[in-house]
Amino acid sequence: MEGSKRSAGLQPSLGLDDNDVHVEFSPLRQDDDEGGMVTLDVPVAEVERAAWGSKTQFMLSCVSLSVGLGNVWRFPYLVQQDGGGAFLIPYLIMMVLEGAPLFLMELGIGQKMRMGSLGVWNNISPWWGGIGIASTIVSFCVGLYYNVIIAWCFYYLFNSFLSPLPFSSCPTEAVGNLTVPVAECEMSSETAYFWFRQTIDAGDSISEPEGIRWWMALCLTLSWLLVWFCIMRGIQSSGKVVYFTALFPYMILIIFFGRAVTLKGAGAGLKHMFTPDMSKLLNPNVWMDAACQVFYSLGLAFGSLIAFASYNPMKNDCKRDAIFMCAITVFTATFATIDIFAVLGFKAVANYEKCIHHNTAKLASILDQLPVHTRNINVTIDNYEETWPDLLPHIQDIYENQTHQHFQHCSVEEQLNEAAEGTGLAFIVFTQAIVELPGSNFWSIAFFMMLLALGLGSQFGTMEGVITNLFDMKIFARVRKEVLTGCVCLISLLIGLIFCTGAGEYWLMLFDTFAGSMGLIFIAFFEVMVISYVYGHKRFTDDIEKMIGQRPGLYWQAMWRFISPLTIFCIVVSSIVYRFMNPPEYPAYKKELAMAKMELYPTWAMFVAFALLLGGILPVPIVYFMRRFQCIRLDSDIHQASIKRVETTMSTQGMIRNEELDEYRDSPEEDEEDRGLQANPNKFRMEVID
Repeated sequence: MEGSKRSAGLQPSLGLDDNDVHVEFSPLRQDDDEGGMVTLDVPVAEVERAAWGSKTQFMLSCVSLSVGLGNVWRFPYLVQQDGGGAFLIPYLIMMVLEGAPLFLMELGIGQKMRMGSLGVWNNISPWWGGIGIASTIVSFCVGLYYNVIIAWCFYYLFNSFLSPLPFSSCPTEAVGNLTVPVAECEMSSETAYFWFRQTIDAGDSISEPEGIRWWMALCLTLSWLLVWFCIMRGIQSSGKVVYFTALFPYMILIIFFGRAVTLKGAGAGLKHMFTPDMSKLLNPNVWMDAACQVFYSLGLAFGSLIAFASYNPMKNDCKRDAIFMCAITVFTATFATIDIFAVLGFKAVANYEKCIHHNTAKLASILDQLPVHTRNINVTIDNYEETWPDLLPHIQDIYENQTHQHFQHCSVEEQLNEAAEGTGLAFIVFTQAIVELPGSNFWSIAFFMMLLALGLGSQFGTMEGVITNLFDMKIFARVRKEVLTGCVCLISLLIGLIFCTGAGEYWLMLFDTFAGSMGLIFIAFFEVMVISYVYGHKRFTDDIEKMIGQRPGLYWQAMWRFISPLTIFCIVVSSIVYRFMNPPEYPAYKKELAMAKMELYPTWAMFVAFALLLGGILPVPIVYFMRRFQCIRLDSDIHQASIKRVETTMSTQGMIRNEELDEYRDSPEEDEEDRGLQANPNKFRMEVID
C-alpha cells in the first residue's frame, strides 16, 4: 500500500418518507492509483421508516394481496378443465418449486433493504434498476383494469338489493298487443343477457366501443374514490382496512360452505371436483396452467410484497411468513373451489330436473303416437336414466332427424363439464345458481360483497407497489402522500374510462393477457437471476440468517439458484411459443346470435398489446445498457455503485470491517497520505429538504 494515493469521503443526503426525516450515507470509498476501490465501514444513521401497526396488519395485507379473485373464479375453472382432483398434484408441486422460494425472496429483500422495488433493485445493482421500473409499470397497468372488475362487483351488489333479482328473469317488450320476453334473452339466458346487455352493454367488437356507459363510469369513480380513501396514507390507512378485506371473504366462504353442502346436487358437484383424471397429468398444458396459477395467485413480481416487507422490523421471521402465506393460499383456493363446485352441482341438478320436466311434458303431447306397449311407462326424475333410452328410438321414429329440436339432452355430467372462468363464472354461471337458491337476494349480496373484499384487498397491494415506488423517488419528496395517491388514482380513473365503453371487456382481456400476465413472468425471471447471480445467493442467505437467526437450508438455496429460474424460464419459453402458435383471440358478443364468438384482435389492437408487453420488459435491458455504458451518470462511479449493498434502511456495509481498519491505523505502514482514512465519521455535509 506504500506509495499509493488514497482519498476518502462520506456522502450524505436527506429525504422524506411519511413525514419522517431520513439521512442516507453513502459508503466511505477508497481509491488507489491503480484504479482499485475499497468500501469501508462507517457509522451510519438508522433511518426511521413507516412501520406496520402490528404483525397482524402485515399478514392480513399479504393475505388480501395473495388471496384475490383468481382463487374464486380462475382456480375452480382449472380444476374443472385439468383433471379434477388430479390438478392439485401439479399445483402443489409448482407451489414448492416456484411459489414459496420467490415469495420468500421478495419478502427477504424488501425487509432487508427497507424500500420499494425501485430502490431495492437500484441498490442491488444500478445496472438492473430497470426491474423496479418494469414492476411499477406492470402494477399500474394491472391496477387500471382490476378496479374495473371491482366496479362491476359494485353494480351487481347494488342490483342485488332489488327484489326480484334483475338477472332472475328476462325483460319484456311489446310486440303488437302482446308483451313477450326479449328474444335475445330467450336465446341465451337471464344471467347472460343481464351481463352482456344490461351491465357492460357489449359492442360487437373491440373496434366498436359505442361510447361510455355512464352507469359503469359512476361505479368506476366510486371504486377509485374508495381505493384512494383506503391507501392515501399508505399502510397507516390500508393496514386498518385489511381487517375487513382479508377476514370478511373467509366468513362468507364459511357461510356458503354451510349452505352449499346441504343443497340437493352438492354431492354430484363435489364428486366431479375430487374425481381425479390422472391421464391429464400427461398433458404439458396442465403443468403450465398450474405454474401460472401459483405465480399469479401469490402476487409475485408486482413489487407489492417488496413494499409490504419494507415496513417490517429487521428481525421479522420472513421465512415463516412465506411458508404460512403459501399454505393459506392453497387452503383458500381449495376451500373456495369446494364452495363453487357444491353450488354448481346444485345448479346442474336443478337444470337436469328442468330438462326432464320439459321432456316429459313434450312426451305427454305425443303419447298417442307411441307404440301401445310404451304408453304405460311412467317417466320420473328417479327412473329417467333407465326409461328414457327405451323411449328415445320410438320418439326418433316420430320426429326423424328433428328430435333435438323438440327434446333436450339431459345429463348432470354435461352440465358440470360446462367450463366457465373469470367473468363468465362469477357474473353468469354462479349468479344463475344463486337465483335458484331460497333467499337469493341474501346470497347475491353476500357473494358480491365477498368479491368486493377480495378485489379491494388485491387492489390495495397492487397500488401500494406503485405508490411506494413513486414516494421513494426524490422528485416526489416534497409531495404529500395523500396528494400523490390522489393524482395516481385520478389519472387511473381517466384512463380506465376506456373499460367503461362497449368494448370495455375486450380491452380488459387485452390488458390482462399482455400487461398483467406475460410481463410479470419476465420480471420474476430477472428478479431471481439477479438475486442469485448478481447480488449472490450466499450474500442473500447471509442476509436471511442475520434477520431470522437461521440460515436457509439446502431446499431454499437449490430453488433460488437452479430450480426456480429453470421453472420460470420454461414458463417464459412456453408462453412465447404458445402466443406464436395461437394468435390472440377474444370472445366478441354478437347480439343477433345472443352469444360470444371468438375473433382475432385487429392489427391496431396487436400494436397496443405489444406496447403493453414491452412496457413490462424493455425497462430492464434499456436501463442495463444505458448504465452499463454510462449513458446515465450516477452520483458515484458505476462500478462502485454496482457493488453497493444495503445493510439497514438506507445504509451500506463495506467490504473491509472496522476491526481491519483499526489494525491498519495502528500499523507502522501508516503515513501522512493515509490520514484521510481517519477522518471523524461524524463530520459531514448535509443538505436539508424543507
